This record gives sequence, structure tokens and C-alpha cells, in this order.
Amino acid sequence: MTTPKYRRVVLKISGEALAGAGGYGIDPTVIRDIAQQITDVQKLDVQVAVVVGAGNIWRGLSGSQMGMDRATADYMGMLATVMNALALQDALEKLGVATRVQSSIEMSQVAEPYIRRRAIRHLEKGRVVIFAGGTGNPFFSTDTTAALRAAEIEAEVILMAKNGVDGVYTADPQKDPTATKYSEVDFMQVLNEGLGVMDSTAASLCMDNDIPLLVFSLNEEGNIRKAVIGEKIGTMVGSGATGRDESK
Repeated sequence: MTTPKYRRVVLKISGEALAGAGGYGIDPTVIRDIAQQITDVQKLDVQVAVVVGAGNIWRGLSGSQMGMDRATADYMGMLATVMNALALQDALEKLGVATRVQSSIEMSQVAEPYIRRRAIRHLEKGRVVIFAGGTGNPFFSTDTTAALRAAEIEAEVILMAKNGVDGVYTADPQKDPTATKYSEVDFMQVLNEGLGVMDSTAASLCMDNDIPLLVFSLNEEGNIRKAVIGEKIGTMVGSGATGRDESK
């Protein structure tokens, strides 16, 4: 069996990734594929916690831009993450994986409340824990949730699985054909240059708690496993990285 590089990880999955080609809602084929990839990683005796976004259903910021109260719009987004978490839980359990959904917003009929010590115990028992409901507070993204939960459960790395992006670039590769991909980059460079890896609150939290971040594409089969065993994919973001890009 391949020896994993990490033993406890937080996997951040964007809501948009769950929508597939349709661009909205939950694509059953996509979520089954993600569940299978998580199952493959868990078989390596790796403790996996997952944070899901909600961009496939609702974005709080978009609601705010349409004139909705920002806090109300954000709470709607948090509820949407619970829907995604339940869908992922169902897909995982169909593959025989013990799973728990923990929500920062209490809704005891469908999910456990988020309790740090209970989450860690679930992980130690080999269960996949899915964190839903964001941080439980408006004005914070699910990227910040991933950084916060990683710090709380003492995860070794955040695996940021992106939809349609295979790493961190010097500029937006869809707008700038000369953009090149970094193999590794420092958190301060991410913040100073606004590289768009994650929002500044999340990046600062990772930097302050020395939590490395691996950004890679979710669209390529088996990438989650490759990330866990330490294969060279995507871009590693961390304190003290050299900021090299792959063209050099």
C-alpha cells in the first residue's frame, strides 16, 4: 500500500464543482466521482474532513449585490452548504463509508452540531466528517471555514480542490495567455499580489497557524489521492515558499 504524506487533511470542495456541466444544482455523476475519490483516500488510513461550498445553489455575496441584506444572504448560503453536505454524505454511505455531517447552524434532524472534540473523535474512528453551515456567522466564506476547521482539528494540510483550475497562476489564465503557474508560493505573496487563491481572511488564518495549502484541479481523476500521497500536482502555498513558477 502507498504510504500517504498526510494523516489528517481538510478537503475543501467548491460548490461549483458539484454542479458539473449544468452549472447549477448537484450533478449525481460528479458527486459520486468525488465520493469515490474520498473513499480511495480513506482506504490509505487517512483521516478526511470535508468543507463544502454552496456556489452551485446560492452565493451570499451575489444576493447582497442584488439588494438583499448581506447577513440574510450569507445565512441562506450557509443553509445551501448543508444541502451539499447531505448529498455528499449520501454518496459516501452508498460506498460503505461511515460519515458524519456537522453543522455550525443547529439543525438536529439532519446533522450533528459542530463540536470540535466530537469531530476529532469521529476522525480517529475512521469516519469522514463533513463540515457544513460555514463558520455559523455571516461575512465569512467557506474558505475561511476550511482554514478555521483545519486549525481546530490540527489538520496537516488543506487540500483545495478547484473546479477548472489546476493551481495558482501569476494572473488569471483565462484572461491572460502569458500567465504561468506557480509550483509553490508564499502566503504573503498571495496576499500582497491578490492571487485569488482564497480570501484574505482565510489566507491570513492559514499563515498565522502555519497550515499549508495545496491547490489543485478536482476535474482530473484521482487527484485527491495524488495530493494525499505527495505526488507533485497543483501549487503548494505555505510560509517560506520560494514563489517559483513552472516556466523557470
